Amino acid sequence: MRRLLTTFDEQLRPEHAALLVIDMQNDFCAEGGYLQRERNYDVSRTDEIARRIGVAAAAARDAGLAVVWIRSIYDFKYLSEADVAKRGQEGCCLEGTWGADFFKLAPALSELIVDKHCFSGFKNTSLDEHLRERGIRTLIVTGVATNVCVDSTLRDGFFLGYYIILLEDCVGSNSRAGHDGTLATVRNNIGTVVPSEAMIESLRRLTPSI
Repeated sequence: MRRLLTTFDEQLRPEHAALLVIDMQNDFCAEGGYLQRERNYDVSRTDEIARRIGVAAAAARDAGLAVVWIRSIYDFKYLSEADVAKRGQEGCCLEGTWGADFFKLAPALSELIVDKHCFSGFKNTSLDEHLRERGIRTLIVTGVATNVCVDSTLRDGFFLGYYIILLEDCVGSNSRAGHDGTLATVRNNIGTVVPSEAMIESLRRLTPSI
């Protein structure tokens, strides 16, 4: 049986931790994107969230962590009947469109991009397979929306046996109650909730030569 990783530093060791960037896409985050245009969502905080994720991703790369990008593609041809019925209107994160493009951030050339067609990055994707091939045991989770795709992905990751670290200043939602609820659930039942600076400081301790 593998050794339990009981401390924050143990879980964050670069050889078995990966940073996930979830749904940082124009239709979710940008002025003129689907959620702002069609649902009048407030996207005023997404620039700052993207900036912080960029800093966290740079620190992760410098320390040798894997950075994985999870992207929604929501053309109706990919969705379940229940999802189509709930949405009612096609147009969010359509394949090959500006809305599906990454917002203010871009993967490095060698970084994995996983496309998904529902809220969870694990459901009917190759994400778990790729992570296990790399020996990943800990997921450092960032992105939007905290209470929807971030929540669904981290829960499925936890159920699959991954340690979960949620960077509280690198996630966001139009619903404050939903955002706070996910942070509370992770803190109480699933994993660790910390600001991104705590992750960066820990990586500096673990990789002092960088």
